[in-house]
Amino acid sequence: MSINRSELVAAVADKTGASKSDADALLTALSDVLLDAVSKGEKVSIPGILSVERVERAARTGRNPSTGEAIEIPAGFGVKVSAGSRLKAAAK
Repeated sequence: MSINRSELVAAVADKTGASKSDADALLTALSDVLLDAVSKGEKVSIPGILSVERVERAARTGRNPSTGEAIEIPAGFGVKVSAGSRLKAAAK
C-alpha cells in the first residue's frame, strides 16, 4: 500500500489544521527546496527522518545484456537517500 500525493496533502492538512491548499503549497515548496539543494550538491537532512544528497558515480565498463558487448558508462551523478533513526524504528 502507498500514499499518493492527494492523500499526503489531506494527512498533512489534518495533522496541522491547515487547509488542503496550504498543505499542498507546503509540499510543493519542500519539493522545490529539496530539488534545488540536491542539484547544487548540497546535503538535505531532516534529523531522525531522512537525509538526501547528490553522489558522484565514476565512469565504468558495463555489459549490454542482450549482446554481452562491453560498453563504457560515463561518469555521472546519483542521489543517495538515507533513512533516519525514527524512520527506521517506524519500519520495525
